[in-house]
Amino acid sequence: MVVATNRQARRNFEIIDSFEAGIMLRGSEVKSLREAKVTLADAYARLIAGELWLIGLHIAPYSHAAAHNGHELERDRKLLVHRAELDELRARLEQERLNLVPLSLYFKDGRAKIEIGVGRGRKLHDKRQAIAKRDADLEARRAVSAARRRHSG
Repeated sequence: MVVATNRQARRNFEIIDSFEAGIMLRGSEVKSLREAKVTLADAYARLIAGELWLIGLHIAPYSHAAAHNGHELERDRKLLVHRAELDELRARLEQERLNLVPLSLYFKDGRAKIEIGVGRGRKLHDKRQAIAKRDADLEARRAVSAARRRHSG
């Protein structure tokens, strides 16, 4: 069940690879996620002291929680990955100067997971080029679809 997606990530970054990570959450945060009250757009991941952290993820307060039992809206949350993945990621980030961008947040077997993209930031002209390519592909698909309808009907 997909809770949130970062739609601008693929436009702003050239995503080279992606991986799945678990997130350490508090109870009211999980309940808010189930209500899809989360903003993923401003979030990013970073390696800090040998651990992977998600920074800037905004989870709105749970609607039925008491005010004093709630959670911080934008706290740093630890991401759970295997040590081998972490070591591989660290080496890759240091060598290639890449960014870690959250792509989507979802539940898998009752646990909150996040898909993190390993990517390189795009410049403005690259973004324009990507948008133009997407539009050209869309027009080509429409033309093929229209031609099929004319010939089949």
